[in-house]
Amino acid sequence: MNSKIEQLKREIFRLKEEITEREAALPVHSLRPHQLMAIEELEEDIFRKQKELKLLKEAEKTKGSK
Repeated sequence: MNSKIEQLKREIFRLKEEITEREAALPVHSLRPHQLMAIEELEEDIFRKQKELKLLKEAEKTKGSK
């Protein structure tokens, strides 16, 4: 389970980097809807992975206290 936690942490970090890169590439003018939608999808992925990470950490903590 610990490897899954580490994998999720790496994925979240990678997604955050991708958001930063995409935000930096946004034009000042003529912003296109698909550009914002791509960033929103990444943010949703991060949210889901953070939720999964939290659940795994709680399960590991519970398992460790038994």
